[in-house]
Amino acid sequence: MTSQHLQLARQILETCQQKQLKIAAAESCTGGWVAKIMTDLAGSSAVFDRGFVTYSDMAKMEMLGVSNATLDNHGAVSEETVLAMASGALQHSEADMTVAISGIAGPGGGSMEKPVGTVWFAWAQKGKPTTATLQHFNGDRNAVRRQAVTFALERLLQMAREH
Repeated sequence: MTSQHLQLARQILETCQQKQLKIAAAESCTGGWVAKIMTDLAGSSAVFDRGFVTYSDMAKMEMLGVSNATLDNHGAVSEETVLAMASGALQHSEADMTVAISGIAGPGGGSMEKPVGTVWFAWAQKGKPTTATLQHFNGDRNAVRRQAVTFALERLLQMAREH
């Protein structure tokens, strides 16, 4: 955890409390890091509903309703999969908005098409279209994961402020 993460989490918590919003996270490569940062703060239970750590394909299917066809056709690290993860987290929680993260943190597992540092994100909100974006981060496994958490928290804060 970094002080930047904690500062972002505090801002998310305060903004969501003011607007009476709840959030949830569906995480793969970050392994629950977003959930940990959010729940490190006292009072976070008023805002953070739950976290889904869906590292395996089976967990993505069972916990979030990602289809086997989506995973077979596009892979776990894809726009289609994170869109389904974010929507599934919204459907399987009390959250008003969710973030989903799936990527290749390394050191292995990368390919020419999806090199180490490739991370897909998606955000879902009640009554709005689910959106996704692709980022490429540099560094070792920990650096990729840390940057992914920062990116996810920054966008969650932006969404909360715009809500």
